[in-house]
Amino acid sequence: MSHSHSHEHGDHDHSHGHSHGAGGHSHDDETESALQTLLWRQIEFEKIRTLNESSVNAGAQVVEKTWPQRLNEEPVLVSDTDEQLLMMVPFTGSVKLHSILVRSSTDGSAPKTLKIYQNRNDLDFSSTSTSRPTQTLILSQTSEIQDVPVKRALFNNTYCLTLFFEDNFSGGDEDETRIWYLGFKGEHKELNREPVEFLYEKAANPRDHTPIVGVGNMGVAQGPGHGM
Repeated sequence: MSHSHSHEHGDHDHSHGHSHGAGGHSHDDETESALQTLLWRQIEFEKIRTLNESSVNAGAQVVEKTWPQRLNEEPVLVSDTDEQLLMMVPFTGSVKLHSILVRSSTDGSAPKTLKIYQNRNDLDFSSTSTSRPTQTLILSQTSEIQDVPVKRALFNNTYCLTLFFEDNFSGGDEDETRIWYLGFKGEHKELNREPVEFLYEKAANPRDHTPIVGVGNMGVAQGPGHGM
């Protein structure tokens, strides 16, 4: 599928009636639960790359929305020449993905098929046709926040995710796919730098440890004038 031509979007209605009140989304338990597993600080926003976005950096801006901003109408990611979007999201370290959070709409512009590729930062639209996704998800046509679980065993040691939104719910009638929020839940694996420094410090200060009886004097017998 070619992504080299452009469409005018002035005749499309971009209002979808996303008038969400605080009800149902402001509960303390929901917010606390979401923030505990939300992978937001672990994303390298400046390195996010999105293909076929109609506005430069719109993909990164949607991912960069915080949890309190998840219902904001702006910014929004809109596809350009057709309904497909391809986004590469890198993390600062290794993560174990639990689920993907998506907010779209109730009309045909809502993304439908999402193919996820683990640790593939070399994909474009052509190579996705010959590359097997790690997992394929079918999204819902809703303006609510979708929390779509993945098979966790497939996403251990994840350093980057490539998301291929292959189609939308229009059945080919709508060239624009729109996404208002995109987030990730999971576990962040800390790097081993601190434990290594801790062990090195202890090893460099053997006097901090209580010597074993009978060992501390063993070296004395090796000095000059002993044992001859």
